[in-house]
Amino acid sequence: MRLLWLLLSLLPAVHSSSGNTTDDLLWGVYRPGLYLGLRPRLPQSLVTGLMWFGTQNYQSLAKTRHGCDQNDGLDTYTWTTYDPRQGGVQVIKDSPNNVEITTELLKIPGGSHGGSWAVRVKGKPINLAYPSRISVMFYMAIEGLGGLDMITDEDENGIDGPVEFTGNTPDLDEFTLRIMDGPYNKAVTKGPHAEEFADRLGKTHFVGLRVGANELWTAKDRIFQSMLGRASPLAEKYRQTEPAPDPSFILQLPDESVTGSNLYAVQKLFDGAFQFDVIFESGSATQTIDSVVLDLGVTALTAAFADRFRDIFPIHGSGLALDLERLETFSKAITSNLFGGIGYFYGTSIVDKGFAYEWDQEDEYSYDEDDEQRDLPQGPRLTEPKALFTATPSRSFFPRGFYWDEGFHLLHIGEWDNDLSLQILKSWIDLIDENGWVAREQILGEEARSRVPPEFQTQVPNVANPPTLTMAVAAFIDRLKAAGGAPSYAELGMDYPGNDGQIPLFDSPTSPQQPGTEYLTFENGVSFLRSIYQPLRRHYDWFRRTQRGQIKQYGRRARSRTEAYRWRGRTETHVLPSGMDDYPRPTAHTGELHLDLISWMGFFTRTMRGIAEFIGETEDAASFAEIEKAIIDNIDDLHWNEEHQMYCDVGINQDDESEHVCHKGYISLFPFMLALLPPDSPHLGPIFDMLRDPDHLWSPYGIRSLSASHPAFGTGENYWKGPIWIQMNYLVLRALYTTYAAVDGPYQERAKAIYAELRKNVVENVFKEYERTGYVWEQYDAITGEGRRRYRFHPNMFNFGVFDYSSFSHPFTGWTSLVTLILADKY
Repeated sequence: MRLLWLLLSLLPAVHSSSGNTTDDLLWGVYRPGLYLGLRPRLPQSLVTGLMWFGTQNYQSLAKTRHGCDQNDGLDTYTWTTYDPRQGGVQVIKDSPNNVEITTELLKIPGGSHGGSWAVRVKGKPINLAYPSRISVMFYMAIEGLGGLDMITDEDENGIDGPVEFTGNTPDLDEFTLRIMDGPYNKAVTKGPHAEEFADRLGKTHFVGLRVGANELWTAKDRIFQSMLGRASPLAEKYRQTEPAPDPSFILQLPDESVTGSNLYAVQKLFDGAFQFDVIFESGSATQTIDSVVLDLGVTALTAAFADRFRDIFPIHGSGLALDLERLETFSKAITSNLFGGIGYFYGTSIVDKGFAYEWDQEDEYSYDEDDEQRDLPQGPRLTEPKALFTATPSRSFFPRGFYWDEGFHLLHIGEWDNDLSLQILKSWIDLIDENGWVAREQILGEEARSRVPPEFQTQVPNVANPPTLTMAVAAFIDRLKAAGGAPSYAELGMDYPGNDGQIPLFDSPTSPQQPGTEYLTFENGVSFLRSIYQPLRRHYDWFRRTQRGQIKQYGRRARSRTEAYRWRGRTETHVLPSGMDDYPRPTAHTGELHLDLISWMGFFTRTMRGIAEFIGETEDAASFAEIEKAIIDNIDDLHWNEEHQMYCDVGINQDDESEHVCHKGYISLFPFMLALLPPDSPHLGPIFDMLRDPDHLWSPYGIRSLSASHPAFGTGENYWKGPIWIQMNYLVLRALYTTYAAVDGPYQERAKAIYAELRKNVVENVFKEYERTGYVWEQYDAITGEGRRRYRFHPNMFNFGVFDYSSFSHPFTGWTSLVTLILADKY
């Protein structure tokens, strides 16, 4: 609130009209694959980006920073503060260019087109003993209808002073964009041949280009072409000259624009510390913004964020041998990076409705029996353009939406901003098609496809992913219950282990004035649940229809003759749809059954039951309750192996008989991890034994994905054959904290002890690796705890070859940021 009052005092006219409205989530750093890229949540509109390279030599031009790239060799790039409604601060340490760049974003409410914003880009040398010479370019472009014009007078030798643009789009209406230098900037003005370039030194340079709407993602290449067009003749002129002119004299934009330009780039060249501001003003806002707003606003934003962070994510330091101040800084950073990784994507995707492996071709259903296109030639086809508002797992390697990841992202986002999490959730649900399918990986548009090898771009409509969006729905229902005015657990249909069905919901400390709480009133919450219920029900029915497994065909004995499940779309060696790609599984066969999938379906059913009760769909709720019981019964009947005292997948042996295929690891834990077992289940004892055994899953750094005693441990790609995954450890901790350590039962005390020790191990290792490397990682080594992930693309559903990217995934502030929730004991 401190920031809001500051901005209101600075901009008294912004809210002077009662008719003014603002969407404080319209603008954001919604191009997360760039180090800095702002755009609104509009399909075709204004987009911006930041680029820089060193001018200490000519070779640095080839290593220009633009898209987040692990090969850039940056020490770190991290949002230290980021609130999606207000803005934030990002620190980028680029030792190869000897510069630390800070980007500060401040969003300013006002007007009727999403408000205004201001960005400050500043840099300083990392090592004062060495030169720090940097060329920074900021570009802006219009994707669709509208216009963009530079109103500052053009000069063939560059521009002194601010550079100003005006523009308009149908959704943003009129706007202006100004770029202004800080007070102490210096340029390289001396050196060999300086007198020949004197008229251009110390000035801002620019270029205006005309680019097709579907080609704006190639802005970097187009801008470079214009720069090289000017530089090449000069390079030839001085080719035989020693010493050559300083690179900053040659590597400049040409200071020209073509008629109808829709892409403009502005270049500034610095020697030493620098600063410049970019100010976007909506034409419907009534007050001019200047650098004072940034001076005061960023300070206020940072303080307000820190205060609110401590309220929402307080660190429970009991049992942790760590400095709490450093731990809080770390927790704020990984949370801010998750928020700063939220993106808006729009475009076509590639779908093949006809592809299936031989073990999937005997299914007794068709994808869509009423599909008029079923007789057309099969193969990959482009879909109609769609939009997605989503968090992303990794800005460098996975800057797009992943279904498997998003449910975990929304648990974290929802704690900070309930309504933001619902907007993201609704965006995903809007992608559910008429049959109930949604692609597990959202590769929307040419820019997204440019980051994915062609072999991996096509999605197939019989392939699923763990339905983790249901976790976000269940978490929202929990927040509604905590907000007051809602029924009891029993009335919500949520009286499962860990919840006392008769406890009424308690009053919330959340006030309606806090951001992101509009849907935490009972009436609005029910309205939202009603809006997603039918598409989510369609999605649920799609899972039950397309992923069903066989029971009677192999004489399997189970109380329910219907509830068994098998992932479609697996290969002989990988089950990519499960999310646990190379985890050991039964031999690919139409008769296999997957323990993790039936467990996810139990959780999905329980969530659907809760929604149905909440919105008064009593008949549906009763049906879901019956299915839930049948699933839980069949988990025991089909998947429990008495000899090995563990839950297992089910396969078909060489004699065409059903048998358990048991591999101790994450798969074995699923009924426990999703809290499907009652607290007095006799199977909990053996599960806890396996979990806590150092010879199997227990390590000083977290729970391993596969037993250390398994013959496949650490072999092959070693993706899910031992490494420690934070989201899976989070599920274990959540099951312990909310159910098995919280509810009376024979294993309660043991659950408490495992929880405390596991929490300590996970937190301390992720924090230690963050301080050692500057990043959080996709996974952690099962033996050493080191952050890791060697990318090795394996054969996918189209049977292409193996691609070894020989790189490590960082930063991975998707589900690894769940450590913030673990620190706060929020599950």
